[in-house]
Amino acid sequence: MSNGVDTRLGRRGFLKGVAIAAGASPLERHLFAASGAVTAAGITQSGSAHAAGAVSATVSELPAPAAGYESLSPDEAGFVEAMVNVMCPPDHLTPNGVDCGLATYIDRQLAGGYGKGERLYMRGPWRQGKPQQGYQLPLTPEQFFKAGIAAADEAVRAKLGKGFVALPAETADSYLHDLAADRVKHARLSLASWFNELVYPLFVEACFGDPIYGGNAGKVFWKMIGYPGLPATHTRDMLEFRGKPYPGAQAPKSMVDFS
Repeated sequence: MSNGVDTRLGRRGFLKGVAIAAGASPLERHLFAASGAVTAAGITQSGSAHAAGAVSATVSELPAPAAGYESLSPDEAGFVEAMVNVMCPPDHLTPNGVDCGLATYIDRQLAGGYGKGERLYMRGPWRQGKPQQGYQLPLTPEQFFKAGIAAADEAVRAKLGKGFVALPAETADSYLHDLAADRVKHARLSLASWFNELVYPLFVEACFGDPIYGGNAGKVFWKMIGYPGLPATHTRDMLEFRGKPYPGAQAPKSMVDFS
């Protein structure tokens, strides 16, 4: 939805496209932000069928996400859970977003150094910056995320008469697209900036990051696209198996497996 992504591809197609791009180099956070132009057409039919078979056999065996939230309040957690379930609906490839650990990943990131703004300059004066200068708010990412939840829920109540968690899936999906397209305004903050620059990148990271961070439970997204995890950094294997199912993708390896 952000960074020039064509929303007509659909969420699942975009996620597959992002992951294929990630297979060309180590899976890093900054790669996701630059991969909006990739489409699902880059996935071979044999690779897709192989991955789908592997995932469908393990969906029911996924480990439960870590219990409890470290940053999100009950109401905030309800909003995030509803949101990730809309952005990652259950199908034959994955369960819903909550069961994939996506809400857990977001919560843990907000509760940690990233959310607290440890790498950000948090002293004023606060002047209006240019978009290319990056993050320009006197709020930590955690504070911005929470303020955005409150604003997005307030806006949808004013528009539709009910909170986000009470919306039917199709209505909620349409509302998220409106947020991304800057069609929903709020007096206190830019909801388009909140969704495109904070929420969506965290969502993609939650899908394809190492499971050690709370998302991608059971490596379900790695299995979905045939990504073998850390061994994918082996350049020779990447060249030999490009466009073909990689045998090691049946049992991806994360940092936990090497610790």
